[in-house]
Amino acid sequence: GITYICLITYMLSTGMPDPFTGPKGVRLLLAFRGFAGFFGLFGIYFSLQFLSLSDTTVLTFLAPLCTPVTGALFLGEKFTRREAFAALLSLVGVILIARPPFIFGSRNTQIPDVTRQGDTTDVLTNEVTPEERLIAVGVALIGVLGLTGAYTSLRAIGKRAHPLHSLVSYSTQSVIVASIGMIATKTPFIMPTRFEWFAMLVMVGIFGFTAQVLLAMGFARETAGRCSMGMYTQIIFAAILEQIFYHTVPAILSVIGTLIIISCALYVALNKESGSSTGRIRLEGSEESSLERGLVGHGGGENECRMDPEHEGQERHDKVDRRDQQNVSNGSLVDDT
Repeated sequence: GITYICLITYMLSTGMPDPFTGPKGVRLLLAFRGFAGFFGLFGIYFSLQFLSLSDTTVLTFLAPLCTPVTGALFLGEKFTRREAFAALLSLVGVILIARPPFIFGSRNTQIPDVTRQGDTTDVLTNEVTPEERLIAVGVALIGVLGLTGAYTSLRAIGKRAHPLHSLVSYSTQSVIVASIGMIATKTPFIMPTRFEWFAMLVMVGIFGFTAQVLLAMGFARETAGRCSMGMYTQIIFAAILEQIFYHTVPAILSVIGTLIIISCALYVALNKESGSSTGRIRLEGSEESSLERGLVGHGGGENECRMDPEHEGQERHDKVDRRDQQNVSNGSLVDDT
């Protein structure tokens, strides 16, 4: 809610058009982006109640693997075998860094995960039933689908809307859906009672806002597959910050995983093929009806202006005249010789 108020205030003060609903032609995509983005984050936060951070991290990073597939299916973008191989290899790097217990077994460095809702004294430890873990995995996978839909819609929107329009839609849908969910489940609204908790919530909001703006800008300029590849690097920064603030010494597997992710990111960035940034995405118009025909052929590439048939015929006629004049000139030169 605070993010929405700040965004609307800024957009109104700067005279940005369509601050509430976004530009005509992408409003349905903006609404879908906000709706899908909410369920993406909800899946992550819900699963953290019953899964370890490493398990949740690995499940979350399935989204960058699914995004190139949806980009190729719905937006007609090019997704090469090199990018697919780099994405799979990056996921291996994430697994080496996170080292989820369901693959590597339990470790002695586990710490309490979260506190139960409404109670700041009872700490939820690793005593999770198989049913709770199964539900958490299922909700996390729903979150992966939500993130995939959000990333794909951002790419489909492209440069037809300002990144702040995307954030307004996201914050609006989050407030609406979260309020309905809290009322339906009778979940109480809890205010932070300590300054440290309030400060951390503020920092989460600031960094999350910055990340969402940069995310929208990135998907507007690059294909879904290549852009999602860059998201793997966030686990590298997480490992670095963990070492800085918590003084944790990275394991050898974490170092190997970091090197794998960096290598894959550099490989994809340095092997950009011509035409990969646009694919088949074409902006045919800004009317709402063009959006309702589907995502295919309506994306975030550069705007392409089509000539009307009269201008195209005139251009072809001019080319023929220039070619005839050149032939006549060449013939006269031959006669002179």
